[in-house]
Amino acid sequence: MQEVTASVLLTNKVGLHARPSVKLTQTAKRFGSRIEVATSAAGPWTDAKSPVKIMRVKASQGEMLHFKASGEDAPAALAALVEIVARKFDEE
Repeated sequence: MQEVTASVLLTNKVGLHARPSVKLTQTAKRFGSRIEVATSAAGPWTDAKSPVKIMRVKASQGEMLHFKASGEDAPAALAALVEIVARKFDEE
């Protein structure tokens, strides 16, 4: 199974709070791949499809989000996640 990684800078003002967490998980759930997120490339890794777990990451503006995914659609999944973070979750 293919595993891919990607990183993106969290630039929205409020960081990874409730609404961005939900938008991130909604995006992740569109894909069949196993997707995880962390604020460090070394982990700890968190299930990107769980809103509660994503909110516990408590990433702030200026932090790097690291993603890893494995599965058939892993490259597309990470591209979509990087895009929504780069667009500031369409909130700004």
